[in-house]
Amino acid sequence: MAKKPAPQPPAEGAGDKPAGKSKLKLIILIVVALVLAIGLSVGATWFFLGKGDSKKDDAKEEHAAAEAAAPVKKVAIYEAMVPAFVVNFSYQGRQRYMQVSVALMARDQAEMDALKVHMPVLRNRLVMLFSGQDFGVLITPVGKEMLRQQATATVQELAQKETGKLVIEQVLFTNLVLQ
Repeated sequence: MAKKPAPQPPAEGAGDKPAGKSKLKLIILIVVALVLAIGLSVGATWFFLGKGDSKKDDAKEEHAAAEAAAPVKKVAIYEAMVPAFVVNFSYQGRQRYMQVSVALMARDQAEMDALKVHMPVLRNRLVMLFSGQDFGVLITPVGKEMLRQQATATVQELAQKETGKLVIEQVLFTNLVLQ
């Protein structure tokens, strides 16, 4: 029997090991480069967006300073006029009725108290205003809003004449019934 020849070890420099090491180094180098590029991108984005935030903060501070310099609006005060107004008027030969509950909105209690002295004159003017309305117009939302604005103008006119100030900011209808 013949002896089999012994396997020969591979020669150095001609095997897979050096090629595998260079591929591994190349992959590591590419991964490090990608991580570095991503890090630089995130850092640059954060840097540039951070500058925009400081400008927004400056604008917010300027806006807050402007608001602080502006006069503070007082809390609204509401005064209900009781009893409710009940007026009648004629429409197309028929008798019609309207009931209106009114609230006055002001910002200063002292001015409101000064106007309360003139409440009989104020109620008279509002009764005359309400009784002179056209039923056909009042049944529409626009007609009701126009009446509210006319009532506000009437009250402000009286307040200006009697107290020297507008006093009343708005006249509000809290209940309006047409029949």
